[in-house]
Amino acid sequence: MGYPALKQPPSHMTVDEFLDWDDGTDTRYELIGGEVFAVNPPLRNHTRAVANLAREVGSSVTPPCGIDVEAGLRPLNHDDVYFQADAVVSCVPISPKDLWVPDPVVIFEVLSPSTEGYDRGTKVPIYRAMPTVQEIVLLSTMAFKAELWRRSGGDWTVSDIEGKDALLHLTSINVKFPLEVIYSGVAFETEKTD
Repeated sequence: MGYPALKQPPSHMTVDEFLDWDDGTDTRYELIGGEVFAVNPPLRNHTRAVANLAREVGSSVTPPCGIDVEAGLRPLNHDDVYFQADAVVSCVPISPKDLWVPDPVVIFEVLSPSTEGYDRGTKVPIYRAMPTVQEIVLLSTMAFKAELWRRSGGDWTVSDIEGKDALLHLTSINVKFPLEVIYSGVAFETEKTD
């Protein structure tokens, strides 16, 4: 049985061209500066943390607010950027043909050693510039740890939340829970000693 031929992207794409493009596979992609980048499949720890997060936040918010996983984001004023965030809360009612999450309020990224620099250096500055975003949560996969970015007026504050029993309080959606909930079933790597 043959596989379909891969369709290469043009050298530079707009978001509209990107959303119309199909390479013939189920590979996930992001668009950054008009260039297409494949997104590696996540590790099981990553997907478990996202599933736990979606269950906890999803059961705590009130409609029309809801949480989307592997959520498409199309930042305003960027015709050549399209991200897939791990999870996003929006309070805009869903439409059957939505290709991205409109007006995100909270954005979650689960960090891995291979994506942490990209998430912090590329995604977070663009997320912070999105006018509806009130909180950004970066979750570690190495320990019970979250970094919470919160908009306060025109400024952003950042705080570290560490420890199994530490509470993650998302004021923009009035949700609070211990980090232990997110990390249920996640296996942290232990340091090897000689």
